[in-house]
Amino acid sequence: MSRRRWGPRALRILSVLCMLAVGALLVRYARGVDWRAVAAALAALPPATLAAVAALTLASYLTYGGYDLLARRYAGHPLPARQVMAISMASYAFALNLGAILGGAGLRSRMYARSGLRMGTIARIVAFTVATNWLGYVALAGVLFASGAIAAQPRWGLAPWLLPTLGVAMLLLAAGYLGACAAWHGRTFHLRGHHFRWPSPRLAALQFALAALDWALMGTLLWVLLPGYPWALVVATLLLSAVATALLHVPAGLGVAEAVFVAVLAAGVPEPRILAALLAWRAAYYLLPLVAAVGYYAMVEARAGVSRG
Repeated sequence: MSRRRWGPRALRILSVLCMLAVGALLVRYARGVDWRAVAAALAALPPATLAAVAALTLASYLTYGGYDLLARRYAGHPLPARQVMAISMASYAFALNLGAILGGAGLRSRMYARSGLRMGTIARIVAFTVATNWLGYVALAGVLFASGAIAAQPRWGLAPWLLPTLGVAMLLLAAGYLGACAAWHGRTFHLRGHHFRWPSPRLAALQFALAALDWALMGTLLWVLLPGYPWALVVATLLLSAVATALLHVPAGLGVAEAVFVAVLAAGVPEPRILAALLAWRAAYYLLPLVAAVGYYAMVEARAGVSRG
């Protein structure tokens, strides 16, 4: 068999082995959790906290919907704003629960295709929204790390200079993107058979602002569920868990976020309280929106079937 065929197959095998290893670790970890204490911590959440969680979830999803509104301006398609927002928020719920490739790209592409857009336009939308998400991540993490708001604790095993240096590097990367948009605005480049163009500096600035706000809202939701900890520390922990989830390709980051939060925060917060907060977060931010997203996707498919008939 040629090396070209072995390469993708080896990557798939490695991915499966990694997921099996992660699964084994999660099972081992779950056996050591005091789930009764977790249930008690969940029951102790006051109604005001749950109301704040619901409001922050809605605000975050609406903010994420703005990604596709910016992408509409970038790609120049004619779909109405309400439909674009609905597709964006449904795709976000699918991406969180099923992974970025199937949910964020696959189902987003299908819903846009059902709405009449061509694949070239859809590819530009998907690329723009993915870039927007990680640009906001880089901006927010860069500020938190470079400002010294997050200090590496001795038990993390990190050099004191690492996080500030990483933060500065992230801010330089963000500045480089803005500079490239200012210098090459309107220029076209090609990638995998599709053509893209550099957005305007104003559109790029909106990418940073909107996505950084979305990450901050998600972090604030967790901070509400974990009172007593500095806001910056909770948000930074969320950002670290997002990278770990992306690297491990675990659906919904199940167990990965929990492991990161316990590792970072367990010195000050009882572990059952952390797990209860994360379970409440998953219920409000992952599962309930997924129910709505499934309903919307079914409606899109039904309408497409009627139009074909």
